[in-house]
Amino acid sequence: MYKIPTRTVDAPETVYIIDDDEAVRDSLQWLIEPEGYQVITYEDPELFIEQFQWPCKAVLCLDIRMPKLSGLEVQDILNQKGITVPIIFITGHGDVNLAVETMKKGASDFLEKPFDEVKIKALIDSNMTKARELFELTKVSARIDSLYSKLTTRELQVLERIVAGRLNKQIADDLNISIKTVEAHRANIMDKLEVTTVADLLKIALRKAPDLT
Repeated sequence: MYKIPTRTVDAPETVYIIDDDEAVRDSLQWLIEPEGYQVITYEDPELFIEQFQWPCKAVLCLDIRMPKLSGLEVQDILNQKGITVPIIFITGHGDVNLAVETMKKGASDFLEKPFDEVKIKALIDSNMTKARELFELTKVSARIDSLYSKLTTRELQVLERIVAGRLNKQIADDLNISIKTVEAHRANIMDKLEVTTVADLLKIALRKAPDLT
């Protein structure tokens, strides 16, 4: 139902505040903006999902209880789409047990009202550090996915056996092709994956190991 747009250009480090309470949005924005982050606020979580672009260097401050979509539902949507953006949940006094549930699903932390200014800044900084790391990993994975998309089905079969440590003769026997054909496939694989050594080939292949088994 919900589609997350793909970001095609870099953006500033951003803190998204999603809360139906205008006073909460304004107070958090006032606290966070002086720390040097871009702050974007949303009253409507559905509009946030519609406009949010991934990958990015971002942290979400997400209210647990909202009328259209709860914070838990937003978290579920992001999880289903494999989006690993750090989430800090905003909770009231009676929501601590619910907040613990969100952390079991991957949330980074939660802020309890009324807000502690020092804690807010510390949480944003630590989670933005995590966001930077996730962003770099996502970019690397996207590049590898792009390179892999160039491989034919036969080249993937050959690569799977190279990763498994099979020799050219064994690969030829496995696939009922000639050794020269295996060698040609190996050369094409190296070229398409933009590597010059077997060690570099294995580094890339091991990142995609789940797809090769």
